[in-house]
Amino acid sequence: MEKVLVTGATGYIALHCIQQLLYKGYAVNGSIRSPERKNEVIDALKQCNTSTENLNLFNFDLTNDEGWDEGMQGCDYLLHIASPLALQNYEEDYFVKPAVEGAMRALNFAKKHNVKKVVLTSSVAAIFETGTEKVFYDESDWSDPNSPKISNYAKSKTLAEKAAWNFVEQEDNPFEFTVINPALVIGPSLSGDLGVSNTAIEMVVTGKMPVAIPIQFGFVDVRDVASAHVLAMENKSSNGERFALAECDLWYKDIAKLLRENGFNKAPTFAVPVWLAKIMANFNEQLKVTAPYLGRVRSVAKTTKAKDILGWNPRPSEESILEIANQIKDMGLIK
Repeated sequence: MEKVLVTGATGYIALHCIQQLLYKGYAVNGSIRSPERKNEVIDALKQCNTSTENLNLFNFDLTNDEGWDEGMQGCDYLLHIASPLALQNYEEDYFVKPAVEGAMRALNFAKKHNVKKVVLTSSVAAIFETGTEKVFYDESDWSDPNSPKISNYAKSKTLAEKAAWNFVEQEDNPFEFTVINPALVIGPSLSGDLGVSNTAIEMVVTGKMPVAIPIQFGFVDVRDVASAHVLAMENKSSNGERFALAECDLWYKDIAKLLRENGFNKAPTFAVPVWLAKIMANFNEQLKVTAPYLGRVRSVAKTTKAKDILGWNPRPSEESILEIANQIKDMGLIK
């Protein structure tokens, strides 16, 4: 039985990866930062009828070598998913240092333990911030970490991914290597943690966003992001490739309309223009983070590399939005 180490086991994407790997017959080691969260992972998997017989959880993190040898022992593959994520634009060191050091730590231990293949989770944030405004982007595009306009999160994802590619090149290909660059990841959570990216839906469905602001995102279901990781891990044709993942692009007004049509009446009915949204951003911290992207169209939804090479077949984002909206309702978060 082949074994996979998945970092950040309590995380939104990682937990789905673990569930799919166990279902396919792999043994899985997972990393958790706190031993108190072990039952959170076990209970979430049991609730979706997934056996945890072949799952082992280890306590280690991105910032320290301790525990990595034990967690990596005997693993054939590594899915390195753990990385800082937050809506707020915290100081650079909050994002960049653990992201880059964590990626390097993961790859060094993968080399030490003769792991066959590593799949790294990056983001479209490492693609979009090129410094050149355009509509369509693909895997050949790279964000500029030296741009004065780049967010600290995008900078962290770009620097971590670049460091990983450099490591693989400098170490003369110590293992097979693939990178997954998802857009905004949505859809049902396996645990009580909805995941940071689902906040985009939560704010609309709960009425926390009283008007639809003019922001567009590429969307992709968390289950399809997980399946892309597993497909890339299993497929040698993915070696040395980046895969940008987005099923479609939607504006907040599109999301609000979909939710209202399906009985979520707290979704906003009014969409504000860009000029008004920019004024509103002066009085709202979360909106202030999005100010540079108001009214902008940035898309990777037309890239088909994942479909062509991996046979990836994502579900419609509208289905994912309604599923997470219903989960939010079932959790009693709509007052």
